[in-house]
Amino acid sequence: MTADEIQRALADITAEHDPTLKHLKLASLVSTVFRARGVELVVVGGSAIEFYTEGAYVSGDLDMCLVSPSRLDVRTRQELMGQLGARGGPRNWQVAGHYVDILGEVETLARTPFDELQAPYGPVRLVSPEDLLVERVLISVYPQPDEAAAACARKLIAVALSGQVEMDWPEAARLAARPEYRILPVLQNIVGEVAHELGKPSPYHPERPPD
Repeated sequence: MTADEIQRALADITAEHDPTLKHLKLASLVSTVFRARGVELVVVGGSAIEFYTEGAYVSGDLDMCLVSPSRLDVRTRQELMGQLGARGGPRNWQVAGHYVDILGEVETLARTPFDELQAPYGPVRLVSPEDLLVERVLISVYPQPDEAAAACARKLIAVALSGQVEMDWPEAARLAARPEYRILPVLQNIVGEVAHELGKPSPYHPERPPD
């Protein structure tokens, strides 16, 4: 993108009133600027859940991780974010009135690939929904109960059960059973609860119809 194109994109993002669309446009612009330097980013955490749920959950900032290369020196980070008129650094910036965090190398144990959304200024990669779901369920119970994380997990489960997001339920169960998580019963229970609320069979208890 040229400097003029970046400025027009920033003006569009600043003027956008829909928070989820604003975040998607910003993720698209940041991804495109970094991609032009051979650096791939992926949206993670609550930001990715916001996009998967189409705004049913809204994140407070935009969280992104490195896909390649796994290391990015501080000067290059600052130069790239400088093209966007960003303030701050070296991992947290303010761009177009919004906070953007660019963290280290993405952590993923899922066998499923990253998803990709087409967006106004270029494609946006999202960490797999299976990784997100198991991570959020873990946070909901350890190190202590977290209602916000549980509500976030429920929103992701709901859109997956409704067919809005393609979730590989056996893969999510495999991740939940891994020693890094060890929360398979918790995952099965929360999925069953949401399925019951929606009047749908649980993928983990298909023989148990909703009341």
